[in-house]
Amino acid sequence: MIKKTGKILAVDDNTDILFALKLLLKQHFEEVVTEENPERIPKLIEEGNFDVILLDMNFTKDAISGNEGFFWLEKILEIDPSAIVIFITAYGEVENAVKAIKQGALDFVNKPWQNEKLVATISSAIKLRESRLEVDDLRQKQSGYKAMLEKPFGDFIGISPGMQKVFSTIKKVAQTDASILILGENGTGKELVARSLHKHSSRQDEVFISVDLGAITETLFESELFGHVKGAYTDAKGERAGRFEIATGGTLFLDEIGNLSIPLQSKLLTVLERREVIRLGSNKPRPIDIRLICATNMPIKQMISEDRFREDLLYRINTVEISIPPLRERIEDIPLLANHFLKLYAKKYKKNIKEISSPTYKKLEQYLWPGNVRELQHAIERAVIMSDTSTLQPSDFHLANESTKVEEVELENYNLDEVEKMIILKVMKKHRGNISTAAKELGLTRTSLYRRMEKHDL
Repeated sequence: MIKKTGKILAVDDNTDILFALKLLLKQHFEEVVTEENPERIPKLIEEGNFDVILLDMNFTKDAISGNEGFFWLEKILEIDPSAIVIFITAYGEVENAVKAIKQGALDFVNKPWQNEKLVATISSAIKLRESRLEVDDLRQKQSGYKAMLEKPFGDFIGISPGMQKVFSTIKKVAQTDASILILGENGTGKELVARSLHKHSSRQDEVFISVDLGAITETLFESELFGHVKGAYTDAKGERAGRFEIATGGTLFLDEIGNLSIPLQSKLLTVLERREVIRLGSNKPRPIDIRLICATNMPIKQMISEDRFREDLLYRINTVEISIPPLRERIEDIPLLANHFLKLYAKKYKKNIKEISSPTYKKLEQYLWPGNVRELQHAIERAVIMSDTSTLQPSDFHLANESTKVEEVELENYNLDEVEKMIILKVMKKHRGNISTAAKELGLTRTSLYRRMEKHDL
């Protein structure tokens, strides 16, 4: 059984007309509301969220001018500019109905109506309503993105030398179509860099498509990125464009590219070399025109020496390389970021929190921040939610492992995983997050240290 959809409001001073409409339309649509008094239209619209409004042109006895219909059409569109209004007209009012369409109505139906034609007209109107709402939603999102990016780099801020170098590189390469590889730990803001590059590029008015390669299974890789035709596999019930085609004209951001297996790397390389895709189940090549930006938190050059990443693919994706320093290597940015997030969440949660105390800044600056800026953001959000004062204090922050010492583990807990975790934390803190130096002291390669940090969620 097909589920009925669509909410209809019918407004007419003739109760017989309303009864006939409800009797017919309730067979085809989810809900039909009828109303004799047009004065109740504003309240009904605000409460009902109707897909289509059927509106009589005249409500006063013997009125034939249609002015009442025009009046209520204007009121409806003031309340909901996306409203779909269809006039119900008597014979001789067609001229007025055509005039009403010019003023914002969608269509008109004559009394007496043909049942099939009326149902078909309303069904088409519902589809138009859905399209209008989708467009409105898209416009709101675009407006929101624009507001977020009013600053040169949106939420991507910093005064440290490392970040200034990142900003400088973005300005230099954004206007080119050079392929960019962004390197950085989890939570450092790799996607923000990618969006900044897009925003300042010649493709800024086109789409920005982000793909998390770490979340796509091997079996769905080709379908998601290159598209498929109907019947290409069991669930391929229709033809679908992949992310490369959708991004044509704009920017394609491939996050976590280090997670791709060697076979998938080969398929990606072929597409980048030929600048065309072939949908799964087809043999027809389709040209693509994208600006490619990739990112990874993995030691990709080390992976090449271990035969886990193709060197020729690396050459394709990193014409320019941008490395984002971890938060522990740009301590001077912590107060700036903390204040930024404080204002953001104080406004969001309507909290009267104005500042962060000096001891709190000191505590935040001494913490290692294994989750980088993302962890700082979440810590500030939690502190804002839980705090009852106008100033954030050290007690408002409960940071993971902030007081744990390796000596305590050695004396009280001999679990090998815990010991390993605490030793890594201690050595990382000692070398202020320098992976190479810490790995050397621990007798590990950078790759091995990365694996252990990932294992312990550091």
